[in-house]
Amino acid sequence: MGYFARFIGLAAALCVCASVTSAQTDAKADPGLPKDPKAQKTYADGLAYQHQRKIGLAMDSFKKADKQDGGHCQACRDRIISLSEKTGDFKSADAAAQEAIADAQTPAEQAKAHLDRGLMLMRMSDPRQKLDLFAEADKEFKTVIAAAPDYALVYFADGTVLGHLNQDEAAKAQFEQYLKLEQKDNVLRARAQRYIERPELVRARMAPAFETTTIDGKRISLDDMRGKVVLIDFWATWCPSCIEALPNIRSIAQKFANEPLVILSVSLDRDTDNDKWKKFVAKNQMTWLQTRDSSLADLFGVHVIPHTFTIDADGVLQDEKVGDASIEKKLKKLCADARKLQDAPQPAVAAAQ
Repeated sequence: MGYFARFIGLAAALCVCASVTSAQTDAKADPGLPKDPKAQKTYADGLAYQHQRKIGLAMDSFKKADKQDGGHCQACRDRIISLSEKTGDFKSADAAAQEAIADAQTPAEQAKAHLDRGLMLMRMSDPRQKLDLFAEADKEFKTVIAAAPDYALVYFADGTVLGHLNQDEAAKAQFEQYLKLEQKDNVLRARAQRYIERPELVRARMAPAFETTTIDGKRISLDDMRGKVVLIDFWATWCPSCIEALPNIRSIAQKFANEPLVILSVSLDRDTDNDKWKKFVAKNQMTWLQTRDSSLADLFGVHVIPHTFTIDADGVLQDEKVGDASIEKKLKKLCADARKLQDAPQPAVAAAQ
């Protein structure tokens, strides 16, 4: 997962790539899928290779399918971009994005193509190196804004790249415009409000914004926990190492009961094991926040469990550990910092109209 996708989380919120199981059966339903019968078969082969994690063969299939379809297969290009981002192949990703822009016919298609390229540039940018891709992404988003000024999400995206370009006032203006246009509560609204207050956080290693539903049906988000240290623990009932690590998590929950710390255990148990998961939580007195949400594993790039992330009171990712490693010393320091933050006078922030 790229730097931007991992620490901002915008990529997940704006994802336009639908999950497809059969190109041949879905081609009529989705105009982005290949129309040519040969291209449909090649595209389906690419999906199979991708499922088998044969990335090179999958890429070749999607490129071939696009050619067989006369260079008009948007789904092929989306797959090429997605796989290229994972492998760091910027040349292939940008070639597919540029092809989509050239192929776009209507104003809506053109705006989407420019948006997709902007997001690709963001996801493949690294703030620790050159900022050229952020500047190029800003141009793409400005093109989208000119064509579709009421599209809220593009303002959040542009605010983010402007923040990385150290243009804090311009970034704040874009986040404020996003809040004006997006009236529904969502994870990005909370994140935008935080960035307006603290624009320098755009350049920090922010944990992905997310929402999830706890075991008791309560809807929570990461930004709801602002001002507190957050420990996210990925585990499963079928994972022996996770069960071995459970006493350590329980001990932390007890020792830090009066500290500004929130613990969220994220189970990766399957849907069919929902009852097993709930019974395990009750039996083992896991009284801290519990959720079963595999999408969070994708958002955080978790492939091995147990796996923990420690997030400070500003929402910045401070620590990541695989296995049952000691984290108490780090938590003590972060909780002390959180208390100082709570005691400090808070600046007044004008609400977005």
